[in-house]
Amino acid sequence: MTSLDYHDTLREVTTPGGVLRYHEAGDGPPLLLLHGSGPGVTGWRNFRGNLDVFAEDFRCLVLEFPGYGVSDDFGGHPVIDAQTALVQFTDALGLERAHIIGNSMGGGVGVNFAIHHPDRVGKLVTIGGIGTNLFSPGPSEGIRLLQEFTENPTRERLVDWLHSMVYDPALVTEELIEERWALATEPETLASARRLYGKAAFTAMMDMMRKADFPMPWAVMHKVAAPTLLTWGRDDRVSPLDMALIPMRTIPNAEFHVFPNCGHWVMIEAKAAFERTVLSFLSDS
Repeated sequence: MTSLDYHDTLREVTTPGGVLRYHEAGDGPPLLLLHGSGPGVTGWRNFRGNLDVFAEDFRCLVLEFPGYGVSDDFGGHPVIDAQTALVQFTDALGLERAHIIGNSMGGGVGVNFAIHHPDRVGKLVTIGGIGTNLFSPGPSEGIRLLQEFTENPTRERLVDWLHSMVYDPALVTEELIEERWALATEPETLASARRLYGKAAFTAMMDMMRKADFPMPWAVMHKVAAPTLLTWGRDDRVSPLDMALIPMRTIPNAEFHVFPNCGHWVMIEAKAAFERTVLSFLSDS
């Protein structure tokens, strides 16, 4: 657990979409840390255990995306709002260029930002969550459990989903369950989650993407110019390992690191190895 304090690091900035909150620690080149989706998620909970290490070399900025109970809810689709928020956030802070670490959905947001704002991204690190299923069925086990919880939130369904996120079930502690449950069941946060993972909304999104005249996100990853490190848990049950194959092959300057005995939360479950790998990548000129 980080020795940095939640309240001491908490900041906020006003943007055209609403107030965005974030945590700031350390000095050096800017490093944006972008969280994933799911019940009770926040940027702080995703990355609090890594901040001490990364803050030794970087100005760490942990953005809280709209609709997850910390920043203002922009009111739209959570993924689209996250993409909008990242642009508004970097503009508001005057960040001309930054490295990015993105967990799951946050990795997809980072990829989108790197494609549309190539001059503003130094290096990009993703943690699972991008690409598309090639050999494994979709939606994955973790996504299906997430949908079940979103449709009808119960503690049992939350615990089932949390277990799908990790390789080691001991990581699903009572403390983790309680903190996730409290935020995930707040009315506004749950309403936002249903815009993304409610079964009807999810089906509509998939249908829209299949019928659209624009390419799927995984089909444009060749446009990522930033040096990219793809990190993955070998035992990820949310975004199975075969999803990494297209980004690994199509992102021009991509490296790929797989962590054994590790699920979806690589930065938590393979903490020390992840930090060593990322620091080596970011410091390599």
